Amino acid sequence: MKSFFAISKTTRKWHLPVVAGLSVGIPMIFGWYTNNLEAGKLASLSGLSILYIQSDRLSERMILLMTCCFGLMTSYAVGLLFSFNPFFAPIALGLLAFGIHYSLHKLQLTKAPGNFFFIMLAATAICTPFDLQTIPTKIGYIALGTIFTCSIGLIYSILTLKKTDTSSVTINNKDSYTNSIESLIFGLFISISLAIALVLEIENPYWIPISCLAVMQGSSSQHTWSRGVQRIIGTLIGLGLTWLITYYIEPTPLIIVISITLIQTIVEFLIVRNYAIAVIFITILTIFLAEPGGHLIENADKVFIARLIDILIGSVIGIIGGWVLYHERLHYYARTQLKKLNKDI
Repeated sequence: MKSFFAISKTTRKWHLPVVAGLSVGIPMIFGWYTNNLEAGKLASLSGLSILYIQSDRLSERMILLMTCCFGLMTSYAVGLLFSFNPFFAPIALGLLAFGIHYSLHKLQLTKAPGNFFFIMLAATAICTPFDLQTIPTKIGYIALGTIFTCSIGLIYSILTLKKTDTSSVTINNKDSYTNSIESLIFGLFISISLAIALVLEIENPYWIPISCLAVMQGSSSQHTWSRGVQRIIGTLIGLGLTWLITYYIEPTPLIIVISITLIQTIVEFLIVRNYAIAVIFITILTIFLAEPGGHLIENADKVFIARLIDILIGSVIGIIGGWVLYHERLHYYARTQLKKLNKDI
């Protein structure tokens, strides 16, 4: 309960959440203006890559931003291509989660948001109805979003970076064995969560692996349990607020688009300070992004009950996954077996 109300200190600058809100919101506003809101939503997903600018040197920052943009686009493309079959989808998502987690640790990109947005985009794409003809168009919208995000990132960096700044590098102390084991556990539980969602015939199955992923990003077994509880409580409050908004205000598409821009800014301001409170706004944000405005207003009760069940299931799987992820005996046994296998080879 203390962690639910505690405010953590952070070195994140106040203007980064504002830039993140604009990177996500402007493509959506443009999509609304051109009467193609779905295209705007796809392009806005690329705006999340702005949060990966973790260097204080302009050249390094832009290389990193462009690399992450390409990674997000690739993750989304892989998800679309493997959405053709519910049997292969969990396997593909698990392998992709393994590769993303392993690669980011190798590249020393472990700082938040880490692997979250890459796997989130892949999970969202892999749960969409398969349509080969629309895949190039959807990837194209993501690509347009990455171009816009890189432009925003360049302008933002020129305005905020100082010549006296030095590059801050996060040292990755994990050896290859530990990285392999953690990546394998991540991939396994992401795969299991999607498989459970498909078996249960959940309407929007991506909610379960995304919730599982969010909880498993805890830094320890206790932190994972804490994040799971915070996510469930925060989701419940967020669903209640969203229900009140849709029931009494009945927001128009323009209001939803503007709200997404503002809420994204609030989320990025809170996520490094208080995860539990941030989840309340994340819940509102994700529902506005995932559910068409008319469908949300007409089926508010059904949508909110379904989302609560999805997030409960995903959070429980994530708590179990976090326990396995930080189980010392399991890690010791797995490391021993990997070293033996490596010697035999």
